[in-house]
Amino acid sequence: MLLSGGLDSATVLAIARAQGWACWALSFRYGQRHAIELEAAERVARALGAVEHRVADVDLRWIGGSALTADVAVPKDRPVHNIGAMGADIPVTYVPARNTLFLSYALAWAEVLGARDLFAGMNALDYSGYPDCRPEFLNAFEKLARLGTRAGALGEEWKIHAPLIAMTKAEIIREGTRLGVDYRLTHSCYDPIGERACGRCDSCVLRRRGFEAAGIADPTEYAG
Repeated sequence: MLLSGGLDSATVLAIARAQGWACWALSFRYGQRHAIELEAAERVARALGAVEHRVADVDLRWIGGSALTADVAVPKDRPVHNIGAMGADIPVTYVPARNTLFLSYALAWAEVLGARDLFAGMNALDYSGYPDCRPEFLNAFEKLARLGTRAGALGEEWKIHAPLIAMTKAEIIREGTRLGVDYRLTHSCYDPIGERACGRCDSCVLRRRGFEAAGIADPTEYAG
C-alpha cells in the first residue's frame, strides 16, 4: 500500500488491517519539500502494524512543474470553495504523473511479493483537484496492471483498493478515529515550518475543515 504519512493513507492502512490484510507499506522520497512526511509514515507503519515499510528514492525535482518539488510558492489561504473541486484550476501543488509513478513502483513490488492487491488513499471529494485521484484513473491503472505484468499475462487479477474514494474528509476522520488511528502521528502539510504544519496550504485547510466537520478535536500543531 502507498503510505505518505498523511491523514488519508494512515486511515487506509487502518482500514486494511481491520479487514485482515497483511500490509507492506511503500513511501517515497521524491524531492518533496515536505519530506518530514516520511518520518510520519514510519510512525504510522509501526503503530498500525505494517509487515514492512520501505522508502523508495524517486527524484522528481528534475521534472519540476510543481510547488512540491520546485522553487515555486505553495498556494496559501485559498478560499475553501476553491479547494476540492475538479476543473480547469488544477493547483500548482499537482506533481506530474506522481500517482502513476508511485502505483507503478507498488505494482512491481507487489508482483515480486506475490500480492495482487494495491491499497491507496485517493479521494475524489475533499481533495485538491488532482486528476490522478479520480476513479477513472484507478480503473485505467488496473487495466494497465493486467496488460503489463507477468501475473496479468498469466490470467491473475489485480485490484486497486481506494476505500476513501467517495468519502468526505470528515467521514475519513470519523472512520479512522473509530479504528484507533492516532492522527497526531500523521503529517499533511505541503509547506511545514519546522515540524509544525503551516495551517494555510490547501492540505492544511482541508484537514482543519475535516476535523471541524467531524466534531473531533484536531491534534495538529499549526504555525498559523
